[in-house]
Amino acid sequence: MATIDELKDLLSQDIRQLEMLADILQQEKACLSSSDIRKLEALTGDKNALLGQIRERAKQKIRLLVAMGFRPENGAPSRFIRSAGLTDVHALWEEADKRLKACQELNQTNGKVISHLQKRLSRLTDIFRGVTGHQKLYGAQGEQKAMSHSTILASA
Repeated sequence: MATIDELKDLLSQDIRQLEMLADILQQEKACLSSSDIRKLEALTGDKNALLGQIRERAKQKIRLLVAMGFRPENGAPSRFIRSAGLTDVHALWEEADKRLKACQELNQTNGKVISHLQKRLSRLTDIFRGVTGHQKLYGAQGEQKAMSHSTILASA
């Protein structure tokens, strides 16, 4: 039963840290909108530290589940936990999963804000370079590139 208690402890830690991560992601969004680079750098460090701890615990949880008889090729861990009749562990697992999905949504929102800021910066850079009226093409990574008269399309 020590394995089950250890799994509960890891899931409880996940829930707490995912709550902290959600708070950091909300602060990150505010920093992006206010362009507070110093605070954003600090938040990024905190976020990376939390993510590292969460990843490490994910490995520990899988090891514990495997020790309990879980086989990764047989499906999702939540299904194994539910079928084993561990209702309290399953409730913690579901709560952690819910918080993880909320963090993923917040992170995607921040990614969209960053993408918008990058496009805005790219347009401003084009204005400064004087290539605003030129055709735009898409590059290999899907980004827009301005075509100007000085762009070399081919050389011999």
